[in-house]
Amino acid sequence: EVQLVESGGGLVQPGGSLTLSCAASGFTFSLYTMRWYRQAPGKEREQVAAISGDGDRATYADSVKGRFTVSRENVKRTMYLQMNNLKVEDTAVYYCHRYADSVGAADYWGQGTQVTVSS
Repeated sequence: EVQLVESGGGLVQPGGSLTLSCAASGFTFSLYTMRWYRQAPGKEREQVAAISGDGDRATYADSVKGRFTVSRENVKRTMYLQMNNLKVEDTAVYYCHRYADSVGAADYWGQGTQVTVSS
């Protein structure tokens, strides 16, 4: 069974930093591109970052470029999101994601971790 478990969220002041983790199990982690999404209250879920299975390629939403860094440790089956210079608008629930293996099947999501940026 595929499981994704996020951790590391919390309350931080503007300009602060947090590192989120996504622990994966139930599949060969290194074979899959993994993604971070976020959803703020009243807004649609948006992709924040993605990282290839080997960790060599990463992409970011324009809103977080230069502030967020996605990484992974395949031996630990864990993906990370280092978030620096956090802004109030980064407040959201952050989710770990993996695409389904077949068309029509449901994608995999973690339960989410809350990040609140506030003074």
